[in-house]
Amino acid sequence: MRETDRSGRPGLALPRPERGTPPAGVPVPRPRRALHPGAWWLWALALGTAATRTTNPLLLALLITVSGYVVAVRRPHTPWARSYGAFVKLAAAVLVLRLAFAIVLGSPIPGTHILFTLPEVPLPDWAQGIRLGGRVTAEGLAFALYDALRLAALLICVGAANALASPSRLLKSLPGALYELGVAVVVALTFAPHLIADVRRLRAARRLRGRPDKGVRGLVQVGLPVLEGALERSVSLAAAMDARGYGRTAEVPTAVRRTTAALTLGGLLGVCAGTYGLLTAAGGSYGLPVLLAGLASALAGLWLGGRRSVRTRYRPDPWDARAWLVSASGAAVAALLILAGSLDPGSLDPGVVPLEPPTLPLWPAAAVLLGLLPAFVTPAPEAARDPRKEPTT
Repeated sequence: MRETDRSGRPGLALPRPERGTPPAGVPVPRPRRALHPGAWWLWALALGTAATRTTNPLLLALLITVSGYVVAVRRPHTPWARSYGAFVKLAAAVLVLRLAFAIVLGSPIPGTHILFTLPEVPLPDWAQGIRLGGRVTAEGLAFALYDALRLAALLICVGAANALASPSRLLKSLPGALYELGVAVVVALTFAPHLIADVRRLRAARRLRGRPDKGVRGLVQVGLPVLEGALERSVSLAAAMDARGYGRTAEVPTAVRRTTAALTLGGLLGVCAGTYGLLTAAGGSYGLPVLLAGLASALAGLWLGGRRSVRTRYRPDPWDARAWLVSASGAAVAALLILAGSLDPGSLDPGVVPLEPPTLPLWPAAAVLLGLLPAFVTPAPEAARDPRKEPTT
């Protein structure tokens, strides 16, 4: 194509810059790197720990709101980020089931405010302590609601971590000693979505051909191609993993291997004992020191175990100041709520006998608001690309 220049003479057409492209010579700003996925998990698990320390419905609702707001403003536009909705639905199902069990099976909490009475089914003598039907009190429903809301908040916090942290980048950030286990977990978790996608694709193909896709005959004729595809996919995956050196380890001395096993096993036992101490009221004095000692031992074992791995990382995710801020905000929420539980347990665990409306404690609520820090210190997710606006040739 030829165009005329300013003098009117024909000349070659110069390529016009696309809309939104900076002029030549102007430096293009580099996009900010995403946050380390481990920081998102530490932040979410710390919020979940804070949720286990209280049954106050107002504080639990505030924790759910904080995590939901951070997910809303920092969730990337990727398929795996949509898992947050599934966790919210699971939390709602937990609430409904817990209340249904409290209505049908009764509650151990004595109450005087009777809401309604169900027909009671008589049970044999060996089923003492269990009843079907009977009186349903407001105190029993309130206790069931508070208990279920705590579990729902924990599930939603875990869902926030799944929606914010990339699974592939999290796998890449694992220590060398856990890489093979992480790959096995990722492969196992991706098996079911592939299987469901194959079933839907084959059923749609059979419907287009006018063949039945339901019943025993349809199940058999759809199941065989699905199993064949799963076998072919597993063989291809095994070949790809073998070509990439999966399972190959370096030679290390026997003493290092034994030390690694001892540190890792002792660290895991310490983490379990410390977590149990933090989740129970009686273990508040020893829970945190045992947990920290177990984490230190487990990290030392993982560091030594990583010497057996010959894997290298391409462009590893750095643990920068933003990751420290995000992790510290979640840890501050958990630590302050644990402190509030030891200083004023009545504000974090409101009683239901006698039945009173819960109150919102001020400084624990302000501590929960510290969990909003990731919404301001982390980079915004990249906008989703519209395939209709892609440049064509």
